[in-house]
Amino acid sequence: MKSRLFSSESRLSDLITAHPSLLTLLTRLGISLGFGDRSIQDVCEESGVDTAFFLLICNVYTFNNYVPSTAAILGTDMTGLVPYLERSHKYYVDKRLPHIESHLDAIAQKLNGRIGQVFISFFKEYKCEVVDHFVHEEKDVFPHIRALMNGERDSTYRIGEFVRTHSDIEGKLDDLLNIVFKYLPPQVDDDNVLDVVYDILRLSEDLKKHTFIEERIMVPMVMHLENAILK
Repeated sequence: MKSRLFSSESRLSDLITAHPSLLTLLTRLGISLGFGDRSIQDVCEESGVDTAFFLLICNVYTFNNYVPSTAAILGTDMTGLVPYLERSHKYYVDKRLPHIESHLDAIAQKLNGRIGQVFISFFKEYKCEVVDHFVHEEKDVFPHIRALMNGERDSTYRIGEFVRTHSDIEGKLDDLLNIVFKYLPPQVDDDNVLDVVYDILRLSEDLKKHTFIEERIMVPMVMHLENAILK
């Protein structure tokens, strides 16, 4: 791999300065600002976050060619995975989606006719799909994982069902961008348009990483637990 992966000895401030997009991950990983010049390992230990897990998530978000091996996944303390995914859900629903919606509302108010309502209706439908997607995971998938990690024989759900039904929640954002690019009248040219395009692109990329973590890290881990406990 050409990219140099992060080290636990690196200063967390240097990591964030070099990769500002990781800033939004900190609270989702259980780390607050105010870490000064301390190393990643020191900050993680003080915050009660497993250092290897922290580095795993940061490497996934930073390097597109980084795919952790099954051995690396199974060798990492994954007790923080479900809380991280739950906090990510809350971050998307409570912060990112309302932020995009506010820009779309402002744009729609400047449009005449039906096109403004098309933007709003499309996004509201998408938001409902995302919420339903997250509710399913929080109701069925995450309790199953917690039970397995506690050594319980939870046979009410199998991760294979997740694999079969897991839907693409970031793809519709590309459709929304296409609507903006193709149908937004040229006279609507203000900061709201630039902001909403930027926010959609940023959320789409974040959700792709979120999906990657669920499918390439969570699923192999759960399959290993199921094989060890349920069989």
